[in-house]
Amino acid sequence: MKPRTKQVKSAMNSPVASVEVELLEKLFDHSPDVAFFLKDAGGRYVAVNESLVARHGLKCKSQVIGKCPRDICVGDFGRIPTEQDERVLRTGRALVDHLELQWRRPNDPVWCLTTKLPILDSGGTVVGLIGFSRDIRIPVAQDEIPADFARALADFEQSLSAEVTPAWLARRSQLPSPRLARLMKRLFGLTPSQFITKSRIGAGSRMLRDPARSVAEIAHACGFCDHSAFTRAFRSATGMTPTEFRAQH
Repeated sequence: MKPRTKQVKSAMNSPVASVEVELLEKLFDHSPDVAFFLKDAGGRYVAVNESLVARHGLKCKSQVIGKCPRDICVGDFGRIPTEQDERVLRTGRALVDHLELQWRRPNDPVWCLTTKLPILDSGGTVVGLIGFSRDIRIPVAQDEIPADFARALADFEQSLSAEVTPAWLARRSQLPSPRLARLMKRLFGLTPSQFITKSRIGAGSRMLRDPARSVAEIAHACGFCDHSAFTRAFRSATGMTPTEFRAQH
């Protein structure tokens, strides 16, 4: 374990060296439908699993370590995840269950749900990120998920705008509301309203870990009309108020 810890420390600085890298790799090496990664503050791979290596048609992890996604995958399949990493590292804002197409060699893009979480040091500085992309487990053809639907979800994830409703998602996706509801249920197991609420509460719970942000500010950032609306929705979803949640975390 020690040699690998030193390797991580030299690549990412000591705050991230405490992550049990080898254990995580071994765990995710047994998950062929998941691409796992740990990256430094520059968005470079520090640890990956075998699935991520295989998806890019490579033979060993050493061909990935120290590189960014754009260095191992051409076009949008390399550019988009690199830009995602830069955004997470710059803002400290997590990406959770982001629907996207990812490259899978030899020429077979697949739909995935990607999660990327920032790693913070004791002073709150982002020093890296950790995450995974998991294949959608239901049979879904590449053209079965409209590009406008994926873009609508991405726009919502970035803005959490108060104007986003199931009707808004249907319009932006250019889908009839019943088809939108069926697609949401199939992919996420949620209705459009539940998906919107889950996304807002999830973002709020992560923001509450920052003591510098007031609950009212977080409520507004997550698309709630006021502090009270946020508190009601948060208590309904978690069983506690935002203030109680913050105290525990």
